[in-house]
Parts: sequence; C-alpha cells; structure tokens
Amino acid sequence: MIAHLTGFIAARSTNTVVVNVGGVGYEVVVPLSTFYGLPEDQCEVSLHVYTHVREDAIVLFGFATELEKSLFLMLISVSGIGPRLAVNILSGIGPDDLLAAVAGGDAVRLQAIPGVGKKTAERIALEVRDRAVKLREGFKPASVPSRQFDDRHLLEDARSALINLGYPAKQASAAIDKAALRVKQNSIESLITEALRILA
Repeated sequence: MIAHLTGFIAARSTNTVVVNVGGVGYEVVVPLSTFYGLPEDQCEVSLHVYTHVREDAIVLFGFATELEKSLFLMLISVSGIGPRLAVNILSGIGPDDLLAAVAGGDAVRLQAIPGVGKKTAERIALEVRDRAVKLREGFKPASVPSRQFDDRHLLEDARSALINLGYPAKQASAAIDKAALRVKQNSIESLITEALRILA
C-alpha cells in the first residue's frame, strides 16, 4: 500500500493532482484544503496517502497534513461514508473546524456541509465523537500553506470552489463577498473557510 508520496507536480485538475515520482505519474484525489495549498507545477510536493483498493480500480487519496488524513480515516469508518464523500466533507469545511464539530457532537454544523444529510451528520456525531476528542487532544490547530492570488482571481476561484461543492452561484457569490470583508490574510483557503462559516 502507498502511504506517502514525494515528487513533482506534473498536472492538476479541480480535485486531483498528478505527482511525478521517478518518472511515474500517480494521480491522487485531494480535498480543497490540500489542493489550494499545492505549490506551482513542476515543484516538489509531499502528500500523506491513503490507498483505496476496489475490484475494478486502485484510487489514491492525498492529504497535505497528517490531521487531514486522520480525519479522512475517521470519516470512512462511519457507516455509509465512502472515500469520495469523505473527501467532499473535508473540502466543505476546514480540518480544524471539522474536528471541533465532530468532537463537539455538532450534527447541525455537520449537516451544513454539502452532501451531508441529517442522518449522515448524526451518524458522524454519534459513531466517531470519542475518536475525534482523542484526535483533537493530539493535534494543535494548524493551517495548510496557501497559494497567493491577486484579489480578483482569488474571489473568482473561491466562488468556483463553492459552486463545485454544490452551493448555488448566487448564494456562493454573496458569501464570498461577505467573507472578503472579514478575512485579513490574502489566501484562497482563508476566504473559503470564512465563506463556509457564513453559509453555515
């Protein structure tokens, strides 16, 4: 099983990155929190990896931090949550906020994440709350390094990210505009995180 990859970024799309390791390109599915912290193409990157083996495919899921990977593993242990939904959840809320919501049993906050219904949110809060509390004790809040954009590109990329997560375009734009007035750090991650708080 592949547990870690270090190589150079060969290509990327909205939720995947191809990492060139010794001439072999590995396609890795990543959450937005990892995607927006990636360096430029052809630069070196290191990812914590989970290898998901199915009868018809082997899929790699990558994370910038151990916390993200730990949260992913915690989520897929919940009945009814597969790797793709777990990645979507991590894309819809920051790692520290997700950990706090699960550890606090906040099903309402979890339900605000696109793709997470009431029953799924309740299962997460019930089944892995104790694990989240222990995980929270072992990790200090940390942020993933962010790529810097000028304001116009930052706003457009953030709007696109929210729309890709399932929010209506009008609602996403309004949340991004409000978030832009609140955040101080010129990063896509801080803007999306604040917008998600507003939408919740």
